[in-house]
Amino acid sequence: MRYRARCEYDGTDLAGFQLQPNARTVQGELEAALARLNGGERVVVDGAGRTDAGVHATGQVIAFTCGGTVTAPELQRAINALLPPEIAIRDLRRAPDGFHPRYAARYREYRYTVWNGPRSPLRERFALGVRAPLDVAAMAKAATVYLGRHDFSPFGGITDRSPVRTVHMVRVRKEGRLVTIDVRADAFLRGQVRRMVAGLLEVGLGRTDEAVLRAALAGREPALNGAAAPAKGLCLR
Repeated sequence: MRYRARCEYDGTDLAGFQLQPNARTVQGELEAALARLNGGERVVVDGAGRTDAGVHATGQVIAFTCGGTVTAPELQRAINALLPPEIAIRDLRRAPDGFHPRYAARYREYRYTVWNGPRSPLRERFALGVRAPLDVAAMAKAATVYLGRHDFSPFGGITDRSPVRTVHMVRVRKEGRLVTIDVRADAFLRGQVRRMVAGLLEVGLGRTDEAVLRAALAGREPALNGAAAPAKGLCLR
């Protein structure tokens, strides 16, 4: 039977979602738990997105196929009992045969969180600490540069044969000392959101402006010399 679920994880000590040799990953931990429930045989877990090392998720969608006669709630409880503390699944239910979250996704949305205040160890586990005041209005205005369908090669970490992506929404908001940057697109290049955020932070700190980001997007060189915001502030929603 085919199942789908939402997966939440604290990626701080994980090497990303995708299975890697000699490294703890979300996919690896999920497949290890499922193998224990499947007589030791591997159960392949598919994900909607391949988050990088240190990146978190509240709404990663996963899917897998396995046998058994237990109900979905019972299977969910059994899987969660075998997962490490930083990973959990919820909303487990049957899915159509052939369902794959990567291809079924209508869009992906990430949130980058910035703590624009004094040093805060708890907040800064999941957010980038920035001490200097940020001009959020300037960041929001500059964010419009990213909207639409573009070749995002300057904001991609690697050469991609298909670097064109459509960004549907970039929203910059501030509540107290907390600044959030939400980005929604059909798909993303590796490291794209963190590089987009790095550009907006430079605008917020007054070190660059909207015109520079626009020129970088239209160019062929890595934007801002390849600068990327740290992984810990990024979360797949």
